[in-house]
Amino acid sequence: QIQLVESGGGLVQAGDSLRLSCAASGRTFSTYVMGWFRQAPGKEREFVAAIKWNGGDTYSDSVKGRFTISRVNTKNTVYLQMNSLKPEDTALYYCAARVGDSFSYRQYDYSYWGQGTQVTVSS
Repeated sequence: QIQLVESGGGLVQAGDSLRLSCAASGRTFSTYVMGWFRQAPGKEREFVAAIKWNGGDTYSDSVKGRFTISRVNTKNTVYLQMNSLKPEDTALYYCAARVGDSFSYRQYDYSYWGQGTQVTVSS
């Protein structure tokens, strides 16, 4: 099992940057694909980015080129660097873990979730 705790959210202006962190418990962190999802009010949870144990990553089209996912396996931590933030990036951001070594863009393929951290971008 793995437990996830997100941090780093906040209120920023359009064009600003934020870095989210997700700290994981457990000794097998490196065996999980780690993902970030987000959910805006009244909308479904959507995929943002994911990263494999070896650093291979993938992004949604809406954040590609602006967001960067990374992980430090020795610290059991995954990060989401968010640059050039837009008001449409406003959402509750979740960290998630998927057993295995393949990417998935579907929330149902991730077994473990954090509680989320709020990101609000004002125009």
